[in-house]
Amino acid sequence: MQRREMRLPSGGDGLRIRPLEEGDLDWVLPIEQCTFSEPWSRDGFLNSLRSVDTIYLAAVWEGQGAGYCGLLRSFEEADITNVAVAEAFRNRGVGRQMLQALMEKERRQGIRRFTLEVRTGNEPAIHLYESLGFEAVGVRKNFYRFPTEDALIMWTKDGEDSAE
Repeated sequence: MQRREMRLPSGGDGLRIRPLEEGDLDWVLPIEQCTFSEPWSRDGFLNSLRSVDTIYLAAVWEGQGAGYCGLLRSFEEADITNVAVAEAFRNRGVGRQMLQALMEKERRQGIRRFTLEVRTGNEPAIHLYESLGFEAVGVRKNFYRFPTEDALIMWTKDGEDSAE
């Protein structure tokens, strides 16, 4: 896949964060397949989109799908289950803006803490998550496959609001 160079203006002008819709799966699934060694299926996404305990956001740049993220709520906590950015939009703040929007929205709904897992070797993602207030609290051995790799378990502090 050829990387198309584009600049996102500072402040994210032109980037729209909105709820993910079923119709977005046509561009979400290729990003999912390019990003993850064990990608979710269309049915997996559809089931999650229809659940009352999940929320998914889409990042769209000038009509083109740039990324998506989602979480599963459980009482006052939420597990961020998906974060993916199309290769052409990486390192441009799309992931940060999506996660900030997701976390801010859910904090207004009463979520106090967020958790996620990330490959121990995914340093760019780890740095992003740390900048949003996540801290490493443990490791899940051999959590990922293809290739086998440990997962770093990360949590935000109770009620922390560093996603601003």
